[in-house]
Amino acid sequence: MIELFVEMVPEHSVAIIGVAALMFASFSSLFSVVNPLAAMPIFLSLTERFNEKERIKTAKRASVYMFGVLITFLLIGTFILSFFGISLAGIRIAGGLIIMRAAYSMLNPETGGKKLTDEDKAAAQEKEDISFSPLALPLLSGPGSIAVVIGFATQADGFVDYLINGVAVLLVSLLTYGILRLAPISAKYIGPTGLNVMTRLMGFIALAISVQFILSGIARYYNLAI
Repeated sequence: MIELFVEMVPEHSVAIIGVAALMFASFSSLFSVVNPLAAMPIFLSLTERFNEKERIKTAKRASVYMFGVLITFLLIGTFILSFFGISLAGIRIAGGLIIMRAAYSMLNPETGGKKLTDEDKAAAQEKEDISFSPLALPLLSGPGSIAVVIGFATQADGFVDYLINGVAVLLVSLLTYGILRLAPISAKYIGPTGLNVMTRLMGFIALAISVQFILSGIARYYNLAI
């Protein structure tokens, strides 16, 4: 039945469906790990001394820096692995473990989640520009996000896959900018309870992604089909 359905669907329609599926999977995977919603309280705390114009400028710069970091690792991630002699199976398992740790923190936002140490916050308060550090790194494009985009690179079959994943990174960066820009308004309506619920939801999705990364790495190592 499935073969008959595939034969009845035009070839270009199958290609469009494949592109849309990859785009959705890449976007949802990266967004759940970046989780800019959980970054809103920290962003507001670090920019409380800024006026509205300075806060918007900081959000824009942080999003641009985040895009730069993630797109760099998407493009050169596999070369870095080759240089250090790390197998694709190894990076997928390691990336899965990193994402799993981040996911566990998001599932327990009261005790974990996207938080900076008191020392990091104190240092950030003294900096004039906090857009790159600590906002872009490590808050938005941290180890978990980098692991995800390197995972994208290891699964890419050609230029089209890289292009789709690059567009997904761009969309996540743009959405992150929008969320941070509207953070003062959103925080009032969502509230701490709403943020906790959303963070847990993102944590569950990230946990599923981490398990898939690990299973994919094991299957690749043993040449299994999953």
